[in-house]
Amino acid sequence: MAAAVLAAPLLLGAAPARAPRVVSINPCLDAMLMQVADPAQIAAVSHYSHDPRATSVPLAWAMRFPATSGTAEEVVALRPDLVVASGHVAPATVAALTRMHIRLQQFTLPDSIAESAQQVRDLAAIVGHPARGAALAGRITAAARPDGAPPVPALIFGPGGLVPGAGTLPDEMLRRAGFRNASAGYGLKRWDVLPLEYLLADPPRVVLSVAAAQGAGERMERHRALRRLGTRITIAPFAGRLMNCGGPTIIDALARLRAVRAQVAAR
Repeated sequence: MAAAVLAAPLLLGAAPARAPRVVSINPCLDAMLMQVADPAQIAAVSHYSHDPRATSVPLAWAMRFPATSGTAEEVVALRPDLVVASGHVAPATVAALTRMHIRLQQFTLPDSIAESAQQVRDLAAIVGHPARGAALAGRITAAARPDGAPPVPALIFGPGGLVPGAGTLPDEMLRRAGFRNASAGYGLKRWDVLPLEYLLADPPRVVLSVAAAQGAGERMERHRALRRLGTRITIAPFAGRLMNCGGPTIIDALARLRAVRAQVAAR
């Protein structure tokens, strides 16, 4: 989670500080900036946000801004006041920002809805709009209220068989939307890989497939073992951004999970 930010004292009669110009090199942070920053503040977004397959924001919104892959040359050329990034930034970029006295604020992948809501508040405060952050954090918290429905065994199956396990943000979202994360039954840890064959040998009631959302789920959907299972298993598309991002994406992820949960309950 982002480090605490100390506010400078406000001098009576002093002009308000100019809102910082921001470069984002992370698509999940792009989605947060879209909600809490003024468009004029955003100097660039992540290059992922210009990719229809990877964007976490509406493509039309992202295309209003330049995109950067996060190299030192690209970022420094934009002369931002602030760069926001994930917990992993190239050492050359860090060194260049330090030399140019450009502030770097890093946000790790949140492990819970509460942690993500706090990151929203932190980012909003850093870009000069704390009230927007508080409002967005409130919407996230409200969307995450559990339904109290009987839990249905489910698994989020990401690229290469990557599965989020206990203690992760997707795990909490599953629980709040009326599912039980089946990852522990395979002996998986927080973020682990589950071979497709293992999944097919003992499938949960619901598989939320990132590959299916990307139009690449044919191998799973056509597997003869799944055909034999028939209606006992539901394979539902689940966009990668819903697994990978916190912030306002949590609201979309929970809405998708609840829609799948309702579909299963109606059968």
